[in-house]
Amino acid sequence: MDPTRRRLALLAPLLALPGCARAESDGREAARQSMVRNIRQLLAAGAAGEVRRLTPRVGAAFEAVPRHRFVPPDLQDVAYGDHPLPIGHQATISQPLVVAAMTELAATRPADRVLEVGTGSGYQAAILSLLVRQVFSIELVEALADSAAERLARLDYRNVEVRAGDGYLGWPEEAPFDAIVVTAGAPFVPPALVEQLRPGRRMVIPVGRRGAQQLMVVEKDASGRVGERRVMPVAFVPLRPAS
Repeated sequence: MDPTRRRLALLAPLLALPGCARAESDGREAARQSMVRNIRQLLAAGAAGEVRRLTPRVGAAFEAVPRHRFVPPDLQDVAYGDHPLPIGHQATISQPLVVAAMTELAATRPADRVLEVGTGSGYQAAILSLLVRQVFSIELVEALADSAAERLARLDYRNVEVRAGDGYLGWPEEAPFDAIVVTAGAPFVPPALVEQLRPGRRMVIPVGRRGAQQLMVVEKDASGRVGERRVMPVAFVPLRPAS
């Protein structure tokens, strides 16, 4: 199968989901494809530790989500470069390579219900929404939560629910979650999030003080025992408590 037909075949299941058709017709397809090629090259070169490849499902989601719609208007022309960008309120949209690595490490399945901590502009939530059944996303900054919720609704990502709240506390009334993705650096792994993780599944979280953070995978086995492993050094904004 030629590369174009193969890409369309991979995208076909995702294009039936909310938000994707809009992304495919926005004129930025070449930029997204270039971003995905770069991510694949960086992963193959070992830039994200144990994550050495972009799976077809995740790659198709990255090609479908319009990253430029999740950054301020004056930054849209550089939205597909491999770097974080400011989105206001001392927050950032993460580097595409890191978003890809975290998405792969979460090891999601189509029927999953996933918790994201740190909505930001909503980009990671949009990626996850194409891979799982439901995304619940918490953002401490109410203005960011409101704008992300509006953006996701406008782009037709209907399986994402956003609320303002303290990420350290999670979303207990919707637990347990099949995966938890934390997009801000915590000084420790929050116990409430571990409690809300379904046995047999994973949480991906940056841990440590700024300047010395490690991306970690926290796994809870079928008996409820918890193990942790480091993946790679990262630099995220701090995960702040509500008070």
